[in-house]
Amino acid sequence: MKLNWFLFSLASIVMLSAPAKAAKLPQQPIDSSKAAVSDIKYNNYKKLIAENSSDLSLPGIKFTPSQPETIFSNPSDGSSFAGVLHLGREISPLHTRIQNLMNRYSYLEPGMFFLDLETGDYLDINGGKAFSAASTIKFPILVALFQEVDAGRIDLQETLVMRRDLVTDGSGEMQDKPVGSKFSVLETATKMMTISDNTATNMIIDRLGGKAKLNQSFQTWGLKNTVIRNLLVDGNGTNTTSAKDLVQLAALIANNKLISDRSHSQVFEIMRHCHNDSMLPAGLGKGAVIAHKTGTLRFVLADAGIIQTPSGKRYLAGIMVKRPNHDSRATDFIRQVSQIMYSHFDHPQITTLP
Repeated sequence: MKLNWFLFSLASIVMLSAPAKAAKLPQQPIDSSKAAVSDIKYNNYKKLIAENSSDLSLPGIKFTPSQPETIFSNPSDGSSFAGVLHLGREISPLHTRIQNLMNRYSYLEPGMFFLDLETGDYLDINGGKAFSAASTIKFPILVALFQEVDAGRIDLQETLVMRRDLVTDGSGEMQDKPVGSKFSVLETATKMMTISDNTATNMIIDRLGGKAKLNQSFQTWGLKNTVIRNLLVDGNGTNTTSAKDLVQLAALIANNKLISDRSHSQVFEIMRHCHNDSMLPAGLGKGAVIAHKTGTLRFVLADAGIIQTPSGKRYLAGIMVKRPNHDSRATDFIRQVSQIMYSHFDHPQITTLP
């Protein structure tokens, strides 16, 4: 069936045709004009969800028919990726280019996995290496939430009450609300993903039954390195995942293998509004669209998601970088990797970085 994850109106398309501007990271001063634009996008999104716009028919790629309840006994067999897409060839020329870039940033320890959704061609450099997940752990949590929505056990409009034991610091704004404040599940999940709200994340984990239940789901999905060990804020980086796990999850969602077609449209629509666009989005060309989730700790940066070029090419991206304490050059590295990969997927010939 068609991949119906791009869920936006003609007005949204016009807005997304403009070049991406890097969103500010947590605890940095906020430009009021940019904040106003973000508020407009967020309000438009809430209206979009309220109007059930995920029912819209949008362009996509033909994949295996929707089977939300399917469980894969061997999602990583030798002939396929995540049990849904046959792997093609490794993109060797890009492997060489990325390795040369890594040599220039020798103080960084990256892991990355990129996958062409049409051909199955891929780039894998330490893709299966486990890293501190930081806020990328919120991506599988969101998917688990929508599994429960599909099963009828959770309603997106039901009310969650913010308890004192779930309030934490770090990114987000819900921590500034009084204990006992009430939010819908949809609003809480949206804050978890768009502004990476840590308190919202703890509330969703709690609603889903806790860490152990989520970890069991992750194992069932075939995610080998994705584990929640502590609630947020996980400053010591005990929660883990890998670039390959994050891409595998995106591949499963894109093929309607974990959640329904309607839910995967909502998941990607929420992720399309991630405020931090300083990493993967910063390497994309004009007119590209990305639905993604970032992660930031003082010693780790990460970004993962699904990208569509203006020509309609779709590919999955996952990159994680261990860095010296707060070293901003890791952001530049991710941006340049993104630029190299985008250039490959968007053009027949690979161009040289400026």
